Amino acid sequence: MTVLINGQLNSNIAASDRGLQYGDGLFETIAIKNGECEHWYEHMSRLTDGCQRLNIPAPDAQQLLVEAQRLCSDKERAVLKIIITRGSGGRGYRAPDMVEATRIVSIHPWPSYPAENITQGVCVFLCDTKLSYQPALASIKHLNRLEQIIARNEWDDVNISEGLMSDIDGNIVEGTMSNYFAVIDNELVTPEIVDCGVAGIMRSHIMAQAILHEISVRERKISLDELYVADELFVCNSIIGVWPVKKLVNHSYKVIGEVTAQIMDGLI
Repeated sequence: MTVLINGQLNSNIAASDRGLQYGDGLFETIAIKNGECEHWYEHMSRLTDGCQRLNIPAPDAQQLLVEAQRLCSDKERAVLKIIITRGSGGRGYRAPDMVEATRIVSIHPWPSYPAENITQGVCVFLCDTKLSYQPALASIKHLNRLEQIIARNEWDDVNISEGLMSDIDGNIVEGTMSNYFAVIDNELVTPEIVDCGVAGIMRSHIMAQAILHEISVRERKISLDELYVADELFVCNSIIGVWPVKKLVNHSYKVIGEVTAQIMDGLI
């Protein structure tokens, strides 16, 4: 792993940094293909929106791009991670009056997920850990990921590739590392991200692809009972792309149904 902190090759961060002390910041995880950052402008838009909502000075997008290219220009396939924190401050939750944000850009090896996840589908776990309601943080990719960490550690079966998480009312919101879509009554549906959850870049891209292919797509609350009677189900994020779901708990789905196939073809 190679890391730039505020543009300098470095792997050390101040112990007083609020990202470390309180999770006070945001991050983006970006796929690198042939030295290029995929969906760069969409990632920057979400990062900027998150900074505005948390009142953290937004980084200069061109400066970030230069730093990203410095790390990934010679990489055929890799993962770029960008972290923006509120920087260092005194003890206590109140943010300092003068904020000097910390900018961390790092490059990581491409994960070795099995190719069968795409061609044969994956098994998905149903997590007990609930997502708490917090509309002020919904949709943005903030650094507070303890709910997802607890949920991900609920299973250690190597045959399970992802876990779905519900809100406190039992609506299934997202995966521990992904968003999801289901085909229910001939309509492609995905949870609305209003009270909790991350509005993923791949999620937005898939909705745009659905419209392009004249597939009816809608954001709404989705219950577990609805998922059990769905015709198709898949999970997605910027790194994995689309993984069709072949099994959720004890319910099986047709792998790569008609709608899922159209979406996957549109992403190639």
